[in-house]
Amino acid sequence: MVFNSIEFFIFLFIVFVLYWTLFKTHVKVQNVFLVIVSYIFYGWWDWRFLSLILLSTTVDYFTGIMIDSNTKPSRRKLWLWVSVFFNVGLLGFFKYFNFFIDSWLDMVSLLGYNIKSTWTLKIILPVGISFYTFQTMSYSFDIYYNKLKPTKDYLSFAAFVSFFPQLVAGPIERASNLLSQIINRRVFSYDQVVGGLKLILWGLFKKIVIADALAPIVDDIFANYSSYPASTLVLGVTLFSFQVYGDFSGYSDIAIGTAKLFGIELRSNFKFPNFSRNVAEYWQRWHVSLSTWFRHYVYIPLGGSRVSKLKSVRNIIIIFLVSGFWHGANWTFIFWGAFHAMAYIPVFLMGRNTMYKHNVVGEHRLFPSLIEIGQLILTFSIITFSRIFFRSESITDAFAFIKIICSNFSYEVYHHPMGYRMIDYYILIALFVLYEYRIRKDERSPFKFKSKIIRFIVYTIVVLGMLLFYDSHIDRSFIYFQF
Repeated sequence: MVFNSIEFFIFLFIVFVLYWTLFKTHVKVQNVFLVIVSYIFYGWWDWRFLSLILLSTTVDYFTGIMIDSNTKPSRRKLWLWVSVFFNVGLLGFFKYFNFFIDSWLDMVSLLGYNIKSTWTLKIILPVGISFYTFQTMSYSFDIYYNKLKPTKDYLSFAAFVSFFPQLVAGPIERASNLLSQIINRRVFSYDQVVGGLKLILWGLFKKIVIADALAPIVDDIFANYSSYPASTLVLGVTLFSFQVYGDFSGYSDIAIGTAKLFGIELRSNFKFPNFSRNVAEYWQRWHVSLSTWFRHYVYIPLGGSRVSKLKSVRNIIIIFLVSGFWHGANWTFIFWGAFHAMAYIPVFLMGRNTMYKHNVVGEHRLFPSLIEIGQLILTFSIITFSRIFFRSESITDAFAFIKIICSNFSYEVYHHPMGYRMIDYYILIALFVLYEYRIRKDERSPFKFKSKIIRFIVYTIVVLGMLLFYDSHIDRSFIYFQF
């Protein structure tokens, strides 16, 4: 059941009505209902993996209590490691087992030994496992660092782990935000529901009109990159930048909007990253919940930037390599992470990694300055180049893709694989960028206009755009479901 399906919206309507009518009387009743519908939502993919969520919930619920109840540091650390080893073990088995086996066999073959692989398994990757394991681990970490007291309410904790709007692809929530809301009774708010519906509409627009519309073009270029010149490959990876942004930020908007329908506020996950002026600002605006997770639970415990410059650089490299590996069991993601580390380190060494933390491009101005425009173009180019590794099937394909860009300078007009006019897509991207620049100061209010007439016109364009670009024949799943 995906957010852009008819099944989901039928499910959402039924759950919404029942939640605010039959199950609004008491917080425990609300939470029992949330757990049930969240398990139904997740079980729609594969009911067998419900046991993993239940097991992860139970392990971290009890480890949280044990960490808090022990005063000896060694005991507290022991129970923390129980949570870490269990969750990382789940990820290691379901996501990385075959990767490690294949990599080991490749290394052995380089030494001249030919070993036939009989150890690889047909393992199905459970949807959302990278997200909910990190969410439950953050709970154990926060208790260990005395930032949170454990809950004794198992049902509330189960609702925190399995809350269906953000279960499959985030945002990765901390208990201090999400669990604290689940423990307290929610009250219906008309304004909150309207705000949620607006975010859902905007998220669907980004998914259908931007991501899904660009997917056939990107798929064609990356699948047949050896047949195209440099100009077409540059076009392909540039459009992929917009595709993956529309896909994942669209998902996040729908998730945040859906949560609002139930009286719960999730943290923002995207803050217009395409308007970043350096790589550091980009990571403050892209997949915020993941970058925040790594900063709090890996970077800072390693010493963060409080240690020497050399150790800080080491910590940055570790963070980006781990982040790359989190995305998938493929060397392409590790190279992608390494590339971002190399792009981030110069910004850090120049002390420019936090200079844009509290303002947006074109602050107090209608248009960005020429310097800012140059910064935007340079940052977008760096990020887009890195996505060659992110999108390619293998390291070999990624470097072959780059080699063509660097050597085959010929230009040819690219034709849409389905025969549509490419100029329409270029205009669409340009208008989308201009509109996002207009709303860049508030990612929660995509339709914030004083004039009712303008709002009506924008709503009409958004709905008509979705009807025009909707194509039932393409794969409509979200990219980050594979992570």
